[in-house]
Amino acid sequence: IHTVDATSRHPFVLGSLLHGAGRTFFLETYGCQMNVSDSEVVRAVLRDSGYSPSGSLGDADVVLINTCAIREGAEQRVWHRLREVNALIGRKGPPRRSSCGSQRAVPMVGLLGCMAERLKGRLLEDERLVDVVCGPDAYRELPRLLTQASTDQAAIDVRLSLEETYADVAPVREADGGVSAFVSIMRGCNNMCSYCIVPFTRGRERSRPFASIAEEVRGLAARGYKEVTLLGQNVNSYAVHDSGAQGVDEELPPLAPPLRKGFRSMVPPAKGRLRFAALIQSLASEHPEVRFRFTSPHPKDFPDDLLRVVGEVPNVCEALHIPAQSGSSAVLTAMRRGYSRETYLELIEQVRQQLPRASISSDFISGFCGETEEDHQLTLSLLRLVRFEKAFMFAYSLREKTHAHRHLADELPEEVKQRRLREVIATFNEGARASNDAEVGRIHLLLVDSLSKKSAEEWVGRTDSNKRVVFGRRPVRASLSTASEVLLSAGDYVAVRVTESISANTLRAVPLARTSISEFAHSQFQLGVAHLPCFG
Repeated sequence: IHTVDATSRHPFVLGSLLHGAGRTFFLETYGCQMNVSDSEVVRAVLRDSGYSPSGSLGDADVVLINTCAIREGAEQRVWHRLREVNALIGRKGPPRRSSCGSQRAVPMVGLLGCMAERLKGRLLEDERLVDVVCGPDAYRELPRLLTQASTDQAAIDVRLSLEETYADVAPVREADGGVSAFVSIMRGCNNMCSYCIVPFTRGRERSRPFASIAEEVRGLAARGYKEVTLLGQNVNSYAVHDSGAQGVDEELPPLAPPLRKGFRSMVPPAKGRLRFAALIQSLASEHPEVRFRFTSPHPKDFPDDLLRVVGEVPNVCEALHIPAQSGSSAVLTAMRRGYSRETYLELIEQVRQQLPRASISSDFISGFCGETEEDHQLTLSLLRLVRFEKAFMFAYSLREKTHAHRHLADELPEEVKQRRLREVIATFNEGARASNDAEVGRIHLLLVDSLSKKSAEEWVGRTDSNKRVVFGRRPVRASLSTASEVLLSAGDYVAVRVTESISANTLRAVPLARTSISEFAHSQFQLGVAHLPCFG
């Protein structure tokens, strides 16, 4: 993997003006995991242009804020932070400029991400809180934009791309050498749900070439990472024509229908023989001691072969995020989700049958346009039926440019939305707590993440099914088959027995032995747990 030299893209600009020349930057990230991944791309672009990261906002020459626009509340937090940053750096009124290439009296402020495209005019002209506005597909242009801003030129690029995947950019992670890492495999979204602004801020779907994904994962494995989460706005719609890797394409199954029966798509599915199931199976086979997760998917893109891979490959985690958004078919139709309540429940039933150990998480929006009390009760009943282990739940907020903004009426009072949201959260918590209570006595394979923030005498880890578990920091058996003892470290796999359900989100356990994915998968009877209903 390599990065593109910015001067090669702008031969009309002197290279010295595009170079950071030792200037420092401070980067804050808000929003989803894709934004975290994008910030890693930004660090790489700036580093290769001569900029260095600053440990604090006050010492930086450039302050960058990577933003989220998915909900009104997320935007308001960023507006507040922008005003706070301007006060902290001592800037009052319009940005002060300096001669090209010289240090500025006050730091430059740049806004990146989804808010950039949505609010570009207000950011630069009305509020005048920033010097640079850079959208998600324009991060290669950031050095040029910073140079333009320093010479009192307009510094904005929010163009969307049909090709950009940053496949040739090696991400710079904030704390390299950790346990878990995100790897972006595709960008954009074609679903055009009526409430969602993502297609307008991040553009159409495009999949990253297989070879660059495989190369990045190899690098992570070589540096000791034990868990990789594959990312995309609609990650399981990944599709490319071929892998470009010897031996991979020959093993691909015949091209199957890309959508589940009963599900619809606003646009024709992407064509490509190498789809998501084959991608994750290939990566997992190459790195059998690295766990693989993926987010965020769409329910329409869970074909049978993907469920088979999750069930059969030990290092593909049985934690499935299947966003429902509502339990009412009428609301789902208004949302343009492409499925009904009945179709969604059929998918859940198949998951429960094929993957009885799997945990299922979801998303819910309360108070969408036209939602009746009956619709709301259907959502509560869906929560009770499925008993999701995790959920992201929000009250609906209207987003400009969306289908709902153009064609639907956002008439529900805010107090009704908030009351319904409280009931959704309470119903979810009941199911999640019951699910956690049922874990007591079961044995799980954990990946040790870190020491607990509450006690240096406890470790925190996560199960294959993505449940958070705390357990005591003490010597354990070196493996399932030996009696000698070792002390655990972050990045180790450990078998634990759950002893307590602390909350809807957290379990307590006792450690049994350090192990590996392969040893654990083949040694269930050694621990005498073959009778347990969950071994995830």
